[in-house]
Amino acid sequence: MKTSRLAVSIIAALSLNTLTFSANAAQHDHDHVHGDLNVNGKAATQATLDTNQAFSATLDWDNRQAFENNKRGLIAPLDKASAAIMFDDYGFIDQDSVSATVNPSLYRQAQVNMTAAGLYEVREGIYQVRGTDLSNITFIRSDNGWIVYDVLLTKEAAKTSTEFFFNNVPEGNKLPIVAMIYSHSHADHFGGSRAIQEMFPEVKVYGANGITKETIDENVLAGNAMSRRTAYQYGATLGAHDHGIVDAGLGKALSKGEITYVIPDYELNQNGKFETISIDGLEMIFIDTAGTEAPAGMATYIPSMKSLWTGEMMYHGMHNIYTLRGAKVRDSLKWSKDINEMINAWGGEVNTLFGSHSSPIWGNDQINDFMKLQRDNYGFVHNQSLRLANQGVVMQDIGDEIVKVLPNSIQQAWHTNGYHGSYSHNARAVYNMYLGYFDMNPANLNPLPTHPEAAKFVEYMGGANAILNKAQADYKQGEYRFVATALNKVVIAEPENKAARTLLADTYEQLGYQSETMGWRNTYLTGAQELRVGTLPGTPKTASADVIAEMSITNLLDFMAVKVDSSIAQHTPFTLNVVIPDLKEIHFVEMSNGNLNNGLVTEVKQADATLTINKADVTQILLGNASLAELSKTGKASISGDPEVLNKLKAASVEFDTSFEIVPRPAKGSEVDANFYNKH
Repeated sequence: MKTSRLAVSIIAALSLNTLTFSANAAQHDHDHVHGDLNVNGKAATQATLDTNQAFSATLDWDNRQAFENNKRGLIAPLDKASAAIMFDDYGFIDQDSVSATVNPSLYRQAQVNMTAAGLYEVREGIYQVRGTDLSNITFIRSDNGWIVYDVLLTKEAAKTSTEFFFNNVPEGNKLPIVAMIYSHSHADHFGGSRAIQEMFPEVKVYGANGITKETIDENVLAGNAMSRRTAYQYGATLGAHDHGIVDAGLGKALSKGEITYVIPDYELNQNGKFETISIDGLEMIFIDTAGTEAPAGMATYIPSMKSLWTGEMMYHGMHNIYTLRGAKVRDSLKWSKDINEMINAWGGEVNTLFGSHSSPIWGNDQINDFMKLQRDNYGFVHNQSLRLANQGVVMQDIGDEIVKVLPNSIQQAWHTNGYHGSYSHNARAVYNMYLGYFDMNPANLNPLPTHPEAAKFVEYMGGANAILNKAQADYKQGEYRFVATALNKVVIAEPENKAARTLLADTYEQLGYQSETMGWRNTYLTGAQELRVGTLPGTPKTASADVIAEMSITNLLDFMAVKVDSSIAQHTPFTLNVVIPDLKEIHFVEMSNGNLNNGLVTEVKQADATLTINKADVTQILLGNASLAELSKTGKASISGDPEVLNKLKAASVEFDTSFEIVPRPAKGSEVDANFYNKH
């Protein structure tokens, strides 16, 4: 295998009570609570049980429509081999009870996503395989074959799902796949593309406008940090159980395997908001949605089928305006307006709505109700966040304040709940998009760095023991949010303090048990895990070799610039021409003032050295199939001038720590509660 897997979100993503609940909750057969296994973590405290019980009482448990939608159109349940991709690890999810250590709303989402597993007929001519990955793979009948829409995260999942489709589809199982479409620039929508191309070499590939550039930009320049953060968001080291991962929000989980990328033959919407084209005789209208769920994205209407494909613009939950793993903040106002444009364009006639995640919606009235509520939810987050900000509410407070003004109609609808995004961190994302991180309070303008700040905090509070005594009392009262704030300072200042470390881990754990958003749950639980035992193996990589091979030379040089240590580079200036004959490109690279700069030029400039190499051979280096030294020996690459230039670049470049510290890790021999993770 050439690469590690992404976690969207990845790997996205990929992607997400005591012994009793309230009498009100217990009236429903899906909400009876089973016992706490007490493995891989501690039991839910009474405060957590009370919090989850109170939250459960606000939910519309009688609404079972999502479960019914997941059953509709089932042609064939996944066979054992196909189901094993996703569901083997999730047998603990109980359809008749709710775990004591999981937020009840998130557990319901886990139950819903367990029921989506098989080949489904969306409507005549449209089929989906669900349950083999975080996303759905969709097959649409055209004149001479099939158009496949969004091809999952990994090559393995795409191959298995496509074979399952052809083995079970009631029509056209001998016809080829003639076209492949990517709705947007996240890996769970294009990562299986190489499998489709290998099965059907003549397939024509379509993608959202700018998809290749945005795929590289999002996953490479900040890729190491994003990979490490992704491990927290998706709980890469937690394992699937009642004290760990229960669901990925958008779907059950991420498939495992190789992420690939076949460059589109044609990028859509290059000349406008809407574009109508015929793909193998099927007319499709594409609407550009760039800057909403992804920096490159679109949705599609099929007039002859009165069917609207929404990609990841809408699913049965609320999405991220800011994703915890790290990405550019998304435009929630444009998101709301783009959904409104779909309503205005096709709302009068659409009778089937389907997308990359969750089950479809059928019926014009039901679809319009769904779309309007989705539209208004993203509009609500945008408009109310700015209303609060304009009234002086600061970023730290705005997440709590926005929940206080949540309309009942939105709160009661399951498909606006925060399984992937949350109102809290989405509101802060809107604030940051318009006003940045600073709240204008001078105390927050130039705070001390984290460690000296923590040391002074502990000193001011009377020392670690005084803080710990207060924290233990607050912990018993369920005041977990401030306990986490205070003890985090203690553990940063005194990483060897086992009592503080243990209580902080316990605190994070209870906060995780209370979290509706899968990314919050996994982040809290991973923080608890790393406080107890340190960083475990399993951090995903956001940039696969197959994707990196599609980087432009400019992308590559920009990435090299990110790896330069300016304290070293300031002493080793140089200039370099990089000539790419097969692309007819010349790049001028200059190391000056500790910075590596690059730009396209029209002719070779006077420089310390000139490197000549074809892009095809750069790709082979990136794939690990060749080295510059080997290419030089065979004449496929050459350098003239000062050969020390490349050594200067190498000496000034760093290798990133793929498991850098996020919470203070225990020293070897100082682990606490390590027995919880023995099964790993």
